[in-house]
Amino acid sequence: MNKMILLVEDNPDDEALTLRAIRKHMPYGIVVARDGAEALDHLFGTGRNGGEAIPTPLLVLLDLKLPKVNGLEVLRRMREEAKTRSIPVIVFTSSTEEQDILDSYRLGANSYIRKPVDYGQFCENMKQVMNYWLSVNQLPPQRTCAAA
Repeated sequence: MNKMILLVEDNPDDEALTLRAIRKHMPYGIVVARDGAEALDHLFGTGRNGGEAIPTPLLVLLDLKLPKVNGLEVLRRMREEAKTRSIPVIVFTSSTEEQDILDSYRLGANSYIRKPVDYGQFCENMKQVMNYWLSVNQLPPQRTCAAA
């Protein structure tokens, strides 16, 4: 799986909905991290990944309210490290807190999107997000985390 998206989502229903919406429109692999610690393990090749060479995601869809390590901390750590600094991070959350928006952008989020409640709107938003970030936008060259 050379080209993939990292979905960081702890809610099984939101995970299933997001996976369905992405797979409907984009032919990329998707790796799911169900908490912030798992996301960091994947990104940095630590913990259960044991430092293996793992593909750098094309982009990260990041929920904020996560167990173990919250999404803002994941974002902060990503932006501190050269090997993950340029990965686009789309905060994809149900939070309506203004402070979450401010903190996300202050920490380097590329986009902040509230998850729509309506299924049709959810799918349309995901189609637009994937189209922009993976087709229209010019992404940095892909490298593996171990090679960075």
